[in-house]
Amino acid sequence: MTIPTLETPRLTLRALRMEDFPAYAALMASPRSVYMGGPFDLRGAWGMFCHDVALWSLCGHGALMIDVKETGACIGQVGINHGPLFPEKELGWLLYDGFEGHGYATEAAAALRDWAFATLKLPTLVSYFDPENHRSMAVSTRLGGTRDDNAPVQDDGDVVYRYYPTA
Repeated sequence: MTIPTLETPRLTLRALRMEDFPAYAALMASPRSVYMGGPFDLRGAWGMFCHDVALWSLCGHGALMIDVKETGACIGQVGINHGPLFPEKELGWLLYDGFEGHGYATEAAAALRDWAFATLKLPTLVSYFDPENHRSMAVSTRLGGTRDDNAPVQDDGDVVYRYYPTA
């Protein structure tokens, strides 16, 4: 499968490149990765990075890096996860330090969500959250997600938000 490049008014969502790994690994090694099961050592971060790339070949979806058009800065990642670690296809996102609070996560996740519904014809997507990750749950709400307390969870205690196609 060809990995798509998606455009929004402010962002370009593009395939992962080797030069993206140092910033990704730094985030995964930091306390900021706690809501993703971290912090992770270099080996763990590399495994996750490779998983994000491999999903495109294995499942027809995966992760895309988020670049700001105006500056070219890579500010994080958005992706659709699946495989044996995820009960359902999951829409997820992460932003590097200093890029929160500008609507970038919402904009990027909406673009990938809409692509997934249109291209993959998915009936639904979910996002899994640590119960303390209130900022990401707020993004999910802005995306039209609704809490689904009956959904299977990835990790014990997860809060699940569900998305449906709008058209």
